[in-house]
Amino acid sequence: MRVSRTLPAAVAAAALTFVAGSAFAEPKPTLDEARTKVATLQHQAEEAGEAANDLTGSITASRRRLSTLNAAVAAQQRQVDAIGRQIGAFAVANYQRSQMTTTVQLLLSPDSDEFLRQASTAQAFSTQQTAILRRYQAASGKLADLKAGEEGELRTLAGVQAQQNGLKATISVKLAAAEKVLAQLTEAERDRLAAEDAAEVRQEEAEAEEERRRTSRDSERPDPRVNVAASGRAKVAVAYALDQIGDPYLWAAAGPDSYDCSGLTMAAWGKAGVSLSHSSKAQYNEGRRVGRAELQPGDLLFYYTPISHVSMYIGNGKAVHASRPGKPVKIDPAFGQMPYVGAVRPG
Repeated sequence: MRVSRTLPAAVAAAALTFVAGSAFAEPKPTLDEARTKVATLQHQAEEAGEAANDLTGSITASRRRLSTLNAAVAAQQRQVDAIGRQIGAFAVANYQRSQMTTTVQLLLSPDSDEFLRQASTAQAFSTQQTAILRRYQAASGKLADLKAGEEGELRTLAGVQAQQNGLKATISVKLAAAEKVLAQLTEAERDRLAAEDAAEVRQEEAEAEEERRRTSRDSERPDPRVNVAASGRAKVAVAYALDQIGDPYLWAAAGPDSYDCSGLTMAAWGKAGVSLSHSSKAQYNEGRRVGRAELQPGDLLFYYTPISHVSMYIGNGKAVHASRPGKPVKIDPAFGQMPYVGAVRPG
């Protein structure tokens, strides 16, 4: 009888759990909603990635400082040890003298004049010993300061590395969330999105080819890789960037088969002999600022506050960039799709 009274309660509880679970279950997004959610999450992953890239420069600088401090500590330790050995030698030499008072030594000496001469020498010896002790104290103090600096730099490095690791985790979380959104779609809907992405890549490649041909000034039969309305090193950089259209986005990648946004611009200008940091924020300070009316192909365009994206201007209001996770290197309008901050001309 007890069992029969318990069963209805259990069934009711299970029903309530099911209803509650259904009430709080996330509804299946429409295709447009999924597209928007995925784009937002992927952009958030890119923001975290560029912030992590920016910290890479800080980590590299911290490691350099730490290496310099390590070498300085080692050199100072050798100096302290050498002075310590000198003090040890003085201590051994002075040991016998310390066993008797000066008066007793004078009374026992067979030649008082000779003793007094030796006492004068001993006084000079003592003065020298005092100077060495002072050198030892100074050297030991400097060693302690260097070791404190070394420990402080280690803490700084550990803190920056922990911050970067947190950003890396954010990248993974955001991309996993984007995949979860896609998993809610039907197979047909996912196929449709994939087909749209493939068509977009084909369109981008066709636009890049048309852009090269339209702006060619060098020959009647332009080489689609290099003939762009740019000159000098900028021409090399633009040609390289356009040649990567269709390559996938990958955080911290700078080629040859995948890129993130600052990795693409770094690689492109590196091909032209100009060194840039692997960080959109850092690249904003690695060239001459140019106004929107002054833009030339090869100039770098920066977006968002704080800066978290960079593209390369190719002329006619267009830019090439590694857009975001899940999207390949592509051509987009230079303005209007993202909040524009400013432009820089490298080299």
